[in-house]
Amino acid sequence: MSTKTKQKKMADYVTTTTDNSKKRVRNNDGDDSESKKPKSTQVDLNKINFDCEKKSAKGLTWNMKIISWNVAGLRAWLKKDVVEYLKKEDPDIICLQEIKCTEKQMPDEAKLPGYKIYINSGDKAGYSGVALYSKTKPISVRMGKEIKELDDNEGRVIEAEYEQFFLVSTYIPNAGAGLKTLPKRMKWDEAFRKYLKELDTKKPVVLTGDLNVAHEEIDIANPKTNTKSAGFTKEERDNMSLLLEQGFIDTFRTLNPEKTGAYTFWTYFHNSRAKNVGWRLDYFISSKRFMDNVCDSTIRNEVLGSDHCPIVFYINV
Repeated sequence: MSTKTKQKKMADYVTTTTDNSKKRVRNNDGDDSESKKPKSTQVDLNKINFDCEKKSAKGLTWNMKIISWNVAGLRAWLKKDVVEYLKKEDPDIICLQEIKCTEKQMPDEAKLPGYKIYINSGDKAGYSGVALYSKTKPISVRMGKEIKELDDNEGRVIEAEYEQFFLVSTYIPNAGAGLKTLPKRMKWDEAFRKYLKELDTKKPVVLTGDLNVAHEEIDIANPKTNTKSAGFTKEERDNMSLLLEQGFIDTFRTLNPEKTGAYTFWTYFHNSRAKNVGWRLDYFISSKRFMDNVCDSTIRNEVLGSDHCPIVFYINV
């Protein structure tokens, strides 16, 4: 196997160094070798407070918890003590992205008791894929390929309708190495905005997942050296702004407007996670009118298991 081939088989993101700056480049949007990724030892979960003392704008305590996590390959992720974390977190809904497997390929330990499981694995094996676990059966569930606005044959979207809101879990396409798939990303963003806006006319929307963009300079450790990197181009950031201008809220940034060093992704290279040289790529976005139901939106950056960490959303419904 050539050196170039070996490099392509490494983790999703590679880091190049120019003048001591780190740039994030996506090789192939998730179609990589999980066996090359380093294994993780889970942190002491007893040191984490899995409750939320904050109340909503209406003065109500949370009664629903949703988590979202890009797992970078579900089967590899399960080998990293993550089930114990999920038991301690005890969310009502779990949204996973980049699972890279079909329902038939899911190992038994992925079939968590007490949850109904929905999977959109797409057409290409070992690539992309999203899953939704829910303790309460949704009113309805649609996969991306069933949504006419989206051409989702890659397993990127699950939509679940609950009594008071729609939940949309997504894994947005990456602009790719050298930005070669940026045009595809731009078309996706436009179609996705139209879809979310239409959905929002029916009831409030909660959007979560790996949106593959760090929206503002505060959301990335090295903004000045990444303006031409996938996930931080002007085009991608402007598209995120357009989405928020359509009546949606970035819940974490709204609740933490000046919080720095708050990231959800770190490349495996150059000890980036230990140094907290990261990107905030994972979000809970809500309809503006739903913000009064939000108690907290937080990042579990201490939890290990993939190159992303889980994010947690506490709401009262």
